[in-house]
Amino acid sequence: MATGSATSIQMNAKDWLTMALLSVVWGASFFSIEIAVTELPPFTIVSIRVGLAAIALFFYMRAKGIPLPFEGRSDKAEVILAIALMGFFNNIVPQSLIVWGQTHITSSLASILNATMPIFTVFIAHFFTTDEKLTANRLIGVLIGFGGVVLIIGPAALKGLTSGLLGQAAVLGGACSYAVAAVIGRRFVRLGLKPMQIAFGQVLAAAVMFTPFAVLYEKSYALPMPSMGVIIALISLATISTAFAYLLYFRLIANTGATNASLVTLTIPVTASALGIGFLGEVLEPTHGLGLLCIGLGLLTIDGRLFRRRPAKVV
Repeated sequence: MATGSATSIQMNAKDWLTMALLSVVWGASFFSIEIAVTELPPFTIVSIRVGLAAIALFFYMRAKGIPLPFEGRSDKAEVILAIALMGFFNNIVPQSLIVWGQTHITSSLASILNATMPIFTVFIAHFFTTDEKLTANRLIGVLIGFGGVVLIIGPAALKGLTSGLLGQAAVLGGACSYAVAAVIGRRFVRLGLKPMQIAFGQVLAAAVMFTPFAVLYEKSYALPMPSMGVIIALISLATISTAFAYLLYFRLIANTGATNASLVTLTIPVTASALGIGFLGEVLEPTHGLGLLCIGLGLLTIDGRLFRRRPAKVV
């Protein structure tokens, strides 16, 4: 690992409030997905999610007079490439894996596994950023966090793959993809794009790239009209948990860095689990709760809060 001095990007009160709000709207997404998968296949849900989000953000930008991300720019090709990468790693890959995973596991467990995103982020950010290096505190946090993942998956992992374990692996893959996207998202700071432009650009790119595949692969055009409950869940998923959530998320990345922004996933399982238990009759197993506590402890250690008075030593 690299040696040298590690820098830390501090979060102010406004950043923490933004993170708290983001944790609520993203936590609700697991609840909406759990409803949608009862009537629609995974890839169709993802394509509807990004498509509706792109439409909502487009009209909002036009109403506010905000130019499209590639309008009037000399570096249009670079912007389009960056947006395409974000659409792929921050929408198509993770959302497809997570929605598919939720056809095999509960929303509570999916949200807990998604909370491993910062564990992946600290490693990726170490190699691809200059101010988010892996410190001793963060390394300890990674080990504690992965211990929580082991507790959640449990000894069944030693008995061979099952559908449930494949669902868990899919959600973990989605969390890793989100981590890659968080680091890529810092590129937009240098490009000078606004959070609104980034949010719109990536969901538009995802919709353009993924919708034709979803329609042909799952024959979305032949599916029956979903119930009103599923329609409401899809609208909520697209407008609140995607369009609005990404505005908050990219503002966090710009202000606090990829690692700090990814810590929002620490509180998402609390929201998702509460909704799943309160409205879907799900049961949170004791090992899941213990695993969540370990992940939470790991993320707090990664952030340095447990060792704030000690200087961070790069390992």
